[in-house]
Amino acid sequence: MTLEIRTEVLSIGFRDPFRIARHAASGAATTVIVELRSAAAPGIVGLGEGFPDAYYGETPETMAAVMPLLVDAVGDPELTRDGLAAAGVRMDEAIRGHGAAKCSLDIALHDLAATAAALPLHRFLGLSADIPPTDFTVGLDEPAIVAERARRASRFPALKVKVGGPSDLATLRAVREVFAGPIRVDANTAWTPADAEALLPALIELGVELIEQPFPARRIDQLARLQERSSLPIVADESAVAIEDLDGLVGVVAGVNVKLAKCGGVGAAHRMLARARELGFRTFLGCMEETSVGIAASAAVASLADWVDLDGNLLLAADPFEGLDLADDCRWQLPDRPGIGVRRRSGSAVATAPDARP
Repeated sequence: MTLEIRTEVLSIGFRDPFRIARHAASGAATTVIVELRSAAAPGIVGLGEGFPDAYYGETPETMAAVMPLLVDAVGDPELTRDGLAAAGVRMDEAIRGHGAAKCSLDIALHDLAATAAALPLHRFLGLSADIPPTDFTVGLDEPAIVAERARRASRFPALKVKVGGPSDLATLRAVREVFAGPIRVDANTAWTPADAEALLPALIELGVELIEQPFPARRIDQLARLQERSSLPIVADESAVAIEDLDGLVGVVAGVNVKLAKCGGVGAAHRMLARARELGFRTFLGCMEETSVGIAASAAVASLADWVDLDGNLLLAADPFEGLDLADDCRWQLPDRPGIGVRRRSGSAVATAPDARP
């Protein structure tokens, strides 16, 4: 075996307390960074990241447990697009699920291969650098607090507002008072059909752009009924974990949210986004609360998305990586440097990140 892997678990505080409907408020994000070396690319270190989400059964401990199996399954891949695609297939054959663990290794392999080819990752993949702007996410809290965070983020062309609490309508009305652009609501499985149908007229009146995952992941029937009644696109997230989920969502929802940490990395996201477009879905590229490593890897495939929600690193108080810049129009500027184009900040494992808030 020529692959040498090193992993590091990071706990990084949020700029503001961050809560979604399916878990309590958290003061910090826990993510796993991978450094990968290969005899096939001497002197190059590939960076990867996987964000373990307990909802999908992953923790830093499960990632550590399955990593040797994944590395064995990958073997000595050719550092080409076809070689990395084959490595992804072998990971899936070795074990089901474990998207964050696969993601961390897959991103590191893609960074290694693209760097060895002296190409930025999006060019290595044959994709465009012309990508949509990112929105900015505001977590659940009291309506006045959410509105103040929305006001601070008003430079972004769209806001994603987490809902699923007792004050959803009051929160959205408060946000609309301070923000004129599109609002994307994400209930993270917390609504009932009665909740959604009662709120729907007000959501339309408030100019909401889309509704993300209102119901539990397996309630495909409820998603389909709401989409039939809704002029707003319903976007599946927890119901759309991997490419295998897409066929079952045809005719159910208008869009799907693809995340590298769910589906298994750059290669898996590239394939899933392309397949979703073939099936007629509108595509949403999302993220977890990742550092610039995960966000840069995601941005490399963002030209395949209609909507982009790549703000995880902006939610962090300190990002230990640098090199990914946000333009004035809130589009990530894909770097000209080879690979994913980010590097660890000098001085310490976790350094203060530039304030990206308005």
